[in-house]
Amino acid sequence: MSAIKVEKLHSLTGHRDCVYTVVHSDFPSIFFSGGGDGMIVKWDLSNPAEGELIARLPNSIYSLCAIPNSNLLIAGHNYEGIHMLDWKEKKEVASLQMTKGAIFDIQCFENDLLIATGEGGLVIVDLDNRVVKKKFAISEKSARVLAVNPLAKEVAIGFSDHAIRVFSLPDYKLKYEFVAHKNSVFTLNYTNDYKFLISGSRDARLKAWQVDAAYKQAGEVAAHLFAINHIAFSPSGEYFATASMDKSIKIWKADELKLLKVIDKGRHAGHGTSVNKLVWTDFNNQLVSASDDRTISVWDLTFNS
Repeated sequence: MSAIKVEKLHSLTGHRDCVYTVVHSDFPSIFFSGGGDGMIVKWDLSNPAEGELIARLPNSIYSLCAIPNSNLLIAGHNYEGIHMLDWKEKKEVASLQMTKGAIFDIQCFENDLLIATGEGGLVIVDLDNRVVKKKFAISEKSARVLAVNPLAKEVAIGFSDHAIRVFSLPDYKLKYEFVAHKNSVFTLNYTNDYKFLISGSRDARLKAWQVDAAYKQAGEVAAHLFAINHIAFSPSGEYFATASMDKSIKIWKADELKLLKVIDKGRHAGHGTSVNKLVWTDFNNQLVSASDDRTISVWDLTFNS
């Protein structure tokens, strides 16, 4: 088993409410955060002390998506729609109303923006023309999370009705549908080779699903005490981290679903409340975590075989 040395490098403050989301940019050291205060903040790990306010929106932000090879940052605005921002110019370039529910996740595939809504739907936006292309009503319960598999041209969606549904891209036809957990599916992420989908749920369990076997279950572990909010893979793909409502971050060996390290308040001056989102960066392999405690923590992880 690998020994992991954990050091807390920074505690980033400035948000005035829960920090619900963090997302990386094309630049290894730069990431963005959004929270209950409506603020979108740019951070640079090479100079983390000062965050830079990109925008201030009137409602909570549950989701952000940085569009590759552009300065475009998409914010999911609670109970309204999306705001498209040029983060370098700090200005809004477009906004679209599309739902009265919360927007829990945003991902992109080619020129499509995929949006998971609290109304249980999937909204597709044409990024070039900045218009809604399609709307799908899928479930009576919230669509919580999206994971895109560009190799199989699929998108997996986790729902609060405990199911995972997998749709083909780009025609958005349903391919697979299965009850995955005993409670809401809060997080999904494909392994770096796209052979497995890893899911985390409000039932505090992690599960692995084999992509080329019609998403047959390939593993399961009781991972946390409370809901698993997010899964983030290391740049190498060898490890992943989970964030939980139980205030902890856990580090796992990806191919075994094997627990390697627990990062918490008692042992590592971790978060005092729910850990909501993670970004495992290419910048010195640093891990970023966002919490209900209004702070963002930056962690240095050293792996010794």
